[in-house]
Amino acid sequence: MTQNIRVERKSGTALIPYIPELARLRIEVFRDFPYLYDGTLEYEKKYLQTYIDHPESVIVLAFDGDKIVGASTAIPMKYETDELKQPFLDNKYDLDDVFYCSESVLNKAYRGLGLGIRFFEEREAHAAELGGFKHVVFCCVERPANHPRRPANYMPLDTFWNKRGYVKHPELKTTYLWKDLDDEDETAKPMTFWIKHDR
Repeated sequence: MTQNIRVERKSGTALIPYIPELARLRIEVFRDFPYLYDGTLEYEKKYLQTYIDHPESVIVLAFDGDKIVGASTAIPMKYETDELKQPFLDNKYDLDDVFYCSESVLNKAYRGLGLGIRFFEEREAHAAELGGFKHVVFCCVERPANHPRRPANYMPLDTFWNKRGYVKHPELKTTYLWKDLDDEDETAKPMTFWIKHDR
């Protein structure tokens, strides 16, 4: 990493000054495969309000000087949407035991510098400091191998996640609605969960 990059954790109302820049970064990064997300600033600001409202949440911010170049979000699962909670309820998990790592976004120029690892470390550290969690989880979208927008050099992150101690759980699936680039309407996307057990 360059000497100018620093990583900080922010929670609750401390996030408020960073929301506009963070919303823009999320839209920029999530336009790429596999998410292909056609987002708006209005929706992003509404989505990020959840992290302001719940002080047990965390957003890990990566700064280059004063500029946000990356961010990673996490929150206790009990505060998440029904779509995310239901697979765990169906499989007899206690939601109080589950800490959810939502998303990570990173400007392309700063990839390969170890920030992805740092994002997981910081979110897991936050969960440990809160205490009481047995499982740290995240989910990712499942796109077909022959998707027309899949780049020829696209590499899934499965190996990276395995090295962090996460295991794919095909029995834990949900769907989420968003609008893909070039689409007129939202469509349901299949999402599969990965879990790191026994905090």
